[in-house]
Amino acid sequence: MQLAVLQGPNLNRLGSREPAHYGSATLQEIHDTLARAFSGRASLIFYQSNHEGALIDRIHQLPDEGVRGVVINPGGLTHTSVALRDALLSVALPFVEVHLSNIHAREPFRHRSYFSDVAVGVIAGLGPAGYHYALDYLLSQVSTE
Repeated sequence: MQLAVLQGPNLNRLGSREPAHYGSATLQEIHDTLARAFSGRASLIFYQSNHEGALIDRIHQLPDEGVRGVVINPGGLTHTSVALRDALLSVALPFVEVHLSNIHAREPFRHRSYFSDVAVGVIAGLGPAGYHYALDYLLSQVSTE
């Protein structure tokens, strides 16, 4: 079973970027923990980009690679990107939107997501554990199809 974990802009700076909001774990540490936790249960594809078009191109490739579901933290594109939303809809893969911080407890502009209404689930504010919960949920959903 292949699942993708996609990371948006600035998430490559985790570990040093605003640890009060995002914690101290680096993106590589989060990915390594997930790879260990899901070894034998799923094959995880990890991808991060600071560029909207690169994320869109990567999403378009996923169905051809046999990916069955997506966990995505769109970063700041959460609040701005209709194009990224459309890319996710175009591949018709179930996806869970994840945010390390609670976007609803932050600045008002962060309260609006272009993804939440079309995601199968949304997890915000649980730190790196949110990715784990999202992958668990996706596995339970796509293995019953």
